[in-house]
Amino acid sequence: MSPLAGWRRESFSWQGITHDCYERGEGPGVVLVPELPGISPEVMGLARHLVDSGFTVVVPSLFGTPGAPAFGARAALTTARACVSREFLAFATDGRRPVADYLRALARDLAARTPGAGVGVIGLCFSGGFALATAVEESVLAAVMSQPSLPLPVTKACRADAGLSEGELGEVVRRTREDDLCVLGLRFTGDGLVPAERFETLRRRLGSAFAYIELDSRPGNADGFGPRAHSVITHEVRETPGHPALKARERTVAFLRDRLVPSPEPAAD
Repeated sequence: MSPLAGWRRESFSWQGITHDCYERGEGPGVVLVPELPGISPEVMGLARHLVDSGFTVVVPSLFGTPGAPAFGARAALTTARACVSREFLAFATDGRRPVADYLRALARDLAARTPGAGVGVIGLCFSGGFALATAVEESVLAAVMSQPSLPLPVTKACRADAGLSEGELGEVVRRTREDDLCVLGLRFTGDGLVPAERFETLRRRLGSAFAYIELDSRPGNADGFGPRAHSVITHEVRETPGHPALKARERTVAFLRDRLVPSPEPAAD
């Protein structure tokens, strides 16, 4: 069965930019931004889990072929194209990425037609920082950055960069103080694409509004994660009780539910 079976496909346009989006579910809204090379079966596995957990999920197709495997020649070509695209600015520090404006508009649209006070955004790998940039939008109440890899850590400045412009980051900081915005970050400790300096920047700038999960993937780690462990809540999840990546996915769902699901009204006397 196709990983896209049962999902509604509709185009969403904003200021001349149009992407197909896949939607399913009921409840508070979550925008799930795929990792490279696109909407893979593993990304849709996470999307289905979110739907089963009570959310309306929208997955925008920003690159690649929806439903295609995450590995192979086609995936490599998609990755190469994305890395040089002006929409994503893969190597830029202090970068205002054009894709963030599109995602903010998508979040506003989803918030306007789903229950709850606002929506959540999850970014994965290449799109991890996009989730934080989208949180400039006031309808976003929860942002999840899973293994945020942009800008690619080729210099010291890139390693410490949070993946958005200083102006956007300043607005996110303001929202954590005034709007109760919260951010969750996830990474493997041995993941060279997601350096510790990036999370240190987020801890320093966001303070207690930044919660994070770091899974041990150093050589000889107790959980058997390999040196290439990267995709915390997609590829590395095993449906085994107590598995660290499974627990990270459970904590992600709990984080979204806590921020987005309205508390029940107290019973009248």
